[in-house]
This record gives sequence, C-alpha cells and structure tokens, in this order.
Amino acid sequence: MKYMLIMRTTAEALEASKSLYFEAIINAMGAYNESMITAGVLIGGDGLSDAKEGFVVDFSGDAPTVTDGPYGEVHELFNGFWIVQVASKEEALEWAKRAPLGAGSKLEVRRITDESDFADFSDNGFIQKEKEWRG
Repeated sequence: MKYMLIMRTTAEALEASKSLYFEAIINAMGAYNESMITAGVLIGGDGLSDAKEGFVVDFSGDAPTVTDGPYGEVHELFNGFWIVQVASKEEALEWAKRAPLGAGSKLEVRRITDESDFADFSDNGFIQKEKEWRG
C-alpha cells in the first residue's frame, strides 16, 4: 500500500520555526528521510516552495481561472510530502508519528489509490494504460 504524508502548517508552526536554526531542521528531516530509506519504505518526497511562488487553477466557472499566490489561509497550504510503501495503514501511521515536525504542524496521511480501487473498470483501456505507465 502506498500512502502520501502531506506536511501542513499553521500560523503557530510558522512562528515556532522562527526560533529554530534552519540547519537543525535540515538535519532532522535528513535523518528522518534516511531512516525511511534504510527501512525501504520511502518511494519519494519533496519540499515545496513558498505559496507566493505558486498559483491555483480553479475549474468552478465556465473557463479555468488562475489565482497567483499567495492564496488561501496558512492552514490550507502544504509544504511538502513523502510517499511511502508500507504493509498497512497502521505502519503508515507509525512513520507519520516519527516525522520531525514541531508544534502547530500537521501531517495529513492519505492512501494512494491503486488498480484494486477500479476493479469494476478493469477492462477500461485507460485503466490498462495506467498499469503500464506505473511500471
């Protein structure tokens, strides 16, 4: 099973991070990443740039509209993610609990769908192509 661990922040977390040395944050994240690599569960992950560098494409109207960042409330944004392959939801939870995040930070954990989620459509051409694309 694959899970995505999504780092979310709050105003409290942003404020708390101001008192930390950035190199200490890098070292803690590096050690966490290394522990997942050593355990063989880390498939991917990255940090994200500040929301003010991004944009949102909204499809709620007749034509898509684009809003430049920053956008949304702090608690609606995410700062990075990990993708892990584990045996169970419980194992994903255990890895999530080990993340070196401080007060005010949140980690949303979501299962990544696979072909079993689309069993009723297994004869669909795009479902077949998806299997090939994923390798």
